[in-house]
Amino acid sequence: MKNHILSASRLTLVMLVIVGIYLGIVYAGSKILPTQGNAEIINYKGQKFYANIGQDFKSSKYFHSRPSAVNYNAAGSAGSNKGPSNEEYLQTVQKRIDTLKMQNPEMENVKIPVELVTASGSGLDPDISEDGALYQTKRIAKVRNISVEKIENLIKNHTEKPLFGPSKVNVLKLNIALDQLQ
Repeated sequence: MKNHILSASRLTLVMLVIVGIYLGIVYAGSKILPTQGNAEIINYKGQKFYANIGQDFKSSKYFHSRPSAVNYNAAGSAGSNKGPSNEEYLQTVQKRIDTLKMQNPEMENVKIPVELVTASGSGLDPDISEDGALYQTKRIAKVRNISVEKIENLIKNHTEKPLFGPSKVNVLKLNIALDQLQ
């Protein structure tokens, strides 16, 4: 019995050291990031917004975010856990496609970027692809009476190209910049 307690104690100490080192590395790594591991807060028109959390933009004069499985509630981050063989999920995606085509009639025959009709794993993804933003430019140009080229340039200026992975556009930052165009 004494041997088991001693072995368990040693294993516990070794694991505490390993986990402690790991946490130290993660903490130190977060401090070299631009936001130093904290949320990126944007103050705009007297309101506080978190750039790291998806926002719901319903107005046709704004870029729309990815759909959210949790109705953009940051307290309840989650995916839908429904796959392409689930009939209810397929109906939900089809409704999103129909709505998107209705909102963007000039894009009827253009391939829809997948993130505009499917929620992310967290349900709170703040970014869309550059193609997802470009898909919405004609609608926004028409509603705001701005040239498509001007909006396309705005998208290009707000496209982040990380070292690894695909390029992306933060929808909140893009919409704030869009408001400042006028």
